[in-house]
Amino acid sequence: FAAPQNPIEMATFSSTPISTCLYQVKVGGDAAVLKGMMKALLEMDDAAVAHDRPRILDTEFIAGHTLGFETLEADLRATSWKSIAAHSGLAQADIESAASLYAAAKNAILVYGMGITQHHCGTANVQQVANLALMRGNVGRPGAGLCPVRGHSNVQGNRTVGITEKPHAALIDGIERAFGFRPSAEHGRDVVATIEAMLKGESKVFIGLGGNFAAAVPDWPRVQAAMRNLALTVHIATKLNRSHLVHGKDALILPCLGRTEIDVQANGPQSITVEDSMSMVHASAGRNPPASPDLRSEPAIVAGIARATLGARSRVPWEHLVADYDRIREAIEIVFPAFQAYNARIRVPGGFHLGSTARDRIWATATGKANFLVFQGLDEDPAHGDSDALWLTTMRSHDQYNTTLYSHSDRYRGVFGQRDVVFVNAEELRRREMHAGERVDLVALSHDGIERVVRGLTLVEYALPDGCCGAYYPEANPLVPLYAYDPQSRTPSYKGVPVKIRRAGAAAQQGSLHGTV
Repeated sequence: FAAPQNPIEMATFSSTPISTCLYQVKVGGDAAVLKGMMKALLEMDDAAVAHDRPRILDTEFIAGHTLGFETLEADLRATSWKSIAAHSGLAQADIESAASLYAAAKNAILVYGMGITQHHCGTANVQQVANLALMRGNVGRPGAGLCPVRGHSNVQGNRTVGITEKPHAALIDGIERAFGFRPSAEHGRDVVATIEAMLKGESKVFIGLGGNFAAAVPDWPRVQAAMRNLALTVHIATKLNRSHLVHGKDALILPCLGRTEIDVQANGPQSITVEDSMSMVHASAGRNPPASPDLRSEPAIVAGIARATLGARSRVPWEHLVADYDRIREAIEIVFPAFQAYNARIRVPGGFHLGSTARDRIWATATGKANFLVFQGLDEDPAHGDSDALWLTTMRSHDQYNTTLYSHSDRYRGVFGQRDVVFVNAEELRRREMHAGERVDLVALSHDGIERVVRGLTLVEYALPDGCCGAYYPEANPLVPLYAYDPQSRTPSYKGVPVKIRRAGAAAQQGSLHGTV
């Protein structure tokens, strides 16, 4: 992988290499390559013991801080290199090379993107990353650890302060302590369950704070039809997006202040707080004049809805809280003891770090230790059993942030002026007697009797592994069945969809090829 690092490189489409090695894993091959690296570490450790050299495994850490290593070791030794290579798409020598680089590092940070979670076994994938870190003691040591890369600065922050469909006892207790009432502990619905409720007609109202729900979800032709049957849809947003066109029988769009805009409440200009991927919490205040004097902030809109709905029955002083966001943070401090001296700490440049028990090698588990967890087999997604099918991974372009497109150009892959494409390598094109530039349809292999197809895509030759193809998110989301998700996290399987490529109809073949590749 390479990226432009200065204006000249941007203008000339050149780049500076930013990685030493690139090992291109097959779609759905994450677990296999992680098990392969761990197997390689075991074999390197065997050789070190045999030749009286320093151990590769951090045996002191494993003995003192973990449980379950023997079970993991037995599974790794029983897994053949032939199977690992077939499932990962990498040769044994490549995996051993990557493991050698890892073993040579005194400290290592294992970074992974959200895509590793978007498989049927996504949670287990993350657990295998943790296993790899634990084998070398790369948890709870300066310069080492696990680093999930999230797309938004407050993805983690929302969850930290209790934005969850599964409220736990400590959160319920904290809210009662802060506001004098005890909220329901009944679990709500996650995204998949919410969509299922819409499809069954069990949900009547949708309220969205930001986001582009109707485009970001899987199976969106069905989801959008269900959303149009809702009694009311409400979108609180900084800018218009596709979801605002997919509305219920009644619909509201409530424009709100963006983070870059000055937010003035009764007690003056305000700042919100965000938590980044490094668990740093800091203040964020806008500097630009609001686009309109009539815009309200998200907190003000939510508080207004609450007051209008609950009236005098509510014990929460909504107007008092919104007048000064310091008061909201004081309430958060009561609910969550980790936020002691919240307002004082966010006023320190750079903010403050939220503690992690693992960082301190305190294991908040039922066993009191870090637990090695075995991945059963090597299949990251349910096997499709069709020799002509490909594993589709959805991907984003260079000029894209989540579902927001800033252009139809993708300098990462040399595609300009279009997004209706499917990436396939030269060998897979040859096997199908197809060629770059041909128009095709992508058809998902579904087992619920529903046809899922995206039509009229242009084939682009691209160096993906054999057995794989790629298409852009969210345009390819109609191919992702709602039933395809990780049963533990309930994250949809955007990165592992079995599909077939078929030639488009004559009408599609004659359509204009807008843009160039």
